[in-house]
Amino acid sequence: MKVPVKKLRPDALLPTRGSEDAAGADLYAVETVAIPAGGTALIHTGLSMEIPKGYGGFIFARSGLATKRGLAPANKVGVVDADYRGEIMVSLFNQSGTEQTVERGERVAQMVLLPCLAADFIETDALSDTARGAGGFGSTGRK
Repeated sequence: MKVPVKKLRPDALLPTRGSEDAAGADLYAVETVAIPAGGTALIHTGLSMEIPKGYGGFIFARSGLATKRGLAPANKVGVVDADYRGEIMVSLFNQSGTEQTVERGERVAQMVLLPCLAADFIETDALSDTARGAGGFGSTGRK
């Protein structure tokens, strides 16, 4: 699949996959940003893209960045819609106890393209019965 990407800044880096079988493509910071302990910062990538119709771009944490430095997307998973043409940005939350600096050119998150079904939600007075019913929040593991 080819995804058109527009550089909004000449120094922006295109997303890259770490290996042939990598599920996600790394997104890079286009500027250096300090994130205070417990703080959140919007990280610019300097890119916009044309995600194919029927897909979404889902922005996930990079496991090394989250584990080693406590930096992960503030919204846990970012969603980029196929019709969005603005800059791709990553809201990074610093869950560590010290200020963390994201350097220009550093990999800050990964984007995975996934198919998205377009659902029409219709109002009804009743739903079909299941063995689970309305049980939630861990109810399927109880005896």
